[in-house]
Amino acid sequence: MAAMKILTGTGLFLAFCALGLLAMAICTDYWYETDARRHRERCKNYANKRNDPGYIYISNHNLPLKMPPRSLERRGNGPEAGALVRGKRHFLAAASAMESHCSRQFNSTISGLWRKCHREGFDLETEDLIYKGIIQRCTPVKYHYSSSILPRNLPINITKTIRQDEWHALHLRRMTAGFVGMAVSIILFGWIIGVLGCCQQHDLMQYVAGLLFLMGGTCCIISLCTCVAGINFELSRYPRYMYGLPEDISHGYGWSMFCAWGGLGLTLLAGFLCTLAPSLSTPARTTIHKPRQENGTV
Repeated sequence: MAAMKILTGTGLFLAFCALGLLAMAICTDYWYETDARRHRERCKNYANKRNDPGYIYISNHNLPLKMPPRSLERRGNGPEAGALVRGKRHFLAAASAMESHCSRQFNSTISGLWRKCHREGFDLETEDLIYKGIIQRCTPVKYHYSSSILPRNLPINITKTIRQDEWHALHLRRMTAGFVGMAVSIILFGWIIGVLGCCQQHDLMQYVAGLLFLMGGTCCIISLCTCVAGINFELSRYPRYMYGLPEDISHGYGWSMFCAWGGLGLTLLAGFLCTLAPSLSTPARTTIHKPRQENGTV
């Protein structure tokens, strides 16, 4: 009996901690983070070198260390001249890729279930615009489809692809928010039933509470998996020059995501303990009194 109480109390305590972690994850905006400081600094240096009059910027990673001999430039034929042409093409491709990345405005952001915000103190220009009221610190995450977010002046096939991808990303966001809300509701309901079962010493209510914890953990698994799938889908959308991230932008999951995973682990552990606890209870034995025989009669 004592072991059952210990397991049930531990399970309810873990479920309460899981509710706190999930609530913290839902209310905060650190599910996904990006840091674009290195990319912005690189683009500033590239723009300054390009605008410097009389100076031609040549990247050391794309050109040989020696200048080609003038005889190759005059002849323009042969295998060595072909290698020179290929080297020039490689440099032009790298330079055009750098210009395409720097033409987009990348900011250091944090993202949650409900809004996307600029990270404070990461970019002075952005902070100045926010202080002047030109842009907002945070923008809400949309859970409804709107054609205003689609880019203009694109071919029909690319616009159609973007529209389909936008619908798919919207479904993933809805599944993430919906299943994590269901998980919190089910875990809270199971915790209330478990507390009532402990007060009334009802084994069946404690077992039902454990099953509800496992069900809430299943919903939490679905929510977190769809969240990860949604982030990966956003990074791999077509066309890449509009939705992809350059290599010099660091990005990853924040502490809100880890709080959600921690809440998932505690929920599953609480469900295991609460379903195991009723099996340790010893049923009360009832003794049956037989009637005594008196004078040879029953």
